[in-house]
Amino acid sequence: MKVRITNEEEVVEEQPLSPMARVFQSPEVDYCAVTIMGFKTKFCPDVLLDALKHNVSKHPRFSTKLSEDGAKWIETQVNVEDHVIVPNIDPEEIGEDGQGFVDDYISRLTTIPLDRSRPLWDMHILNVKTSDAEAVGVIRSHHSLGDGMSLISLMLACTHNTLDPDNTAIPSLKRRQTVPHGLRKQGWFLRFLFTVGSTTRLIWNTFVDMLLLLATILFLEDTKTPLKGGADVGRNPTRFYRRTISLEDIKLIKNAMNMTINDVLLGVTQAALSRYLNRFYGKH
Repeated sequence: MKVRITNEEEVVEEQPLSPMARVFQSPEVDYCAVTIMGFKTKFCPDVLLDALKHNVSKHPRFSTKLSEDGAKWIETQVNVEDHVIVPNIDPEEIGEDGQGFVDDYISRLTTIPLDRSRPLWDMHILNVKTSDAEAVGVIRSHHSLGDGMSLISLMLACTHNTLDPDNTAIPSLKRRQTVPHGLRKQGWFLRFLFTVGSTTRLIWNTFVDMLLLLATILFLEDTKTPLKGGADVGRNPTRFYRRTISLEDIKLIKNAMNMTINDVLLGVTQAALSRYLNRFYGKH
């Protein structure tokens, strides 16, 4: 639902926040998505500013701000210069460890809230050489603006192919096959059994997860580990650690298990955290 407010001077469109956006805006949650990008050459801020001026208005959430009561999105004029930050960096401050400087900068950035008087996103350009990039871009966007696809859509629009500047469309996603390749050529009865089995497993797993969630709310407690912070954990600085992995290896797993790249990355991350916690805290 959109509310259009009109007076003699201006026309303002307001749209209520979705229930999930209200959750992300609550003080107890207040999530921000931080995207880190490496570039092969030094970054020219003027190029980014020009691309944003032509594309940011096409993405409604990136050109709206919160109302004073935090209940509605208000369409506003975006001054992209306010959202692109290029800090003056002293070479002596960087020293020989460019990656360490970037990590410290991003960690400090996680303690600085976004300005709620304007659209909830900003971009930081660091022309600092790291182990695998000549420059680094850091994008902060509040999670209430949308999911990862919203951010990817804006990024693709601002980084179109110079050979085809008019093509800013998001690549199409192939529909994932629900039946394994080996069963597609089999008889209908085997495909029917596979479908029934998959559906039954889905229902059972959902039922078990709901029971565990209910039990956790009522009486179960999470194991105490360093990953479980206190009430004010969101105010602490955050550091990001990463590992470069082969995209071809990820695609190999994706194709073998008939899933998406995101599924593989999420599974790898969950397995790594689980093994780490079991190794150091499993006996407790």
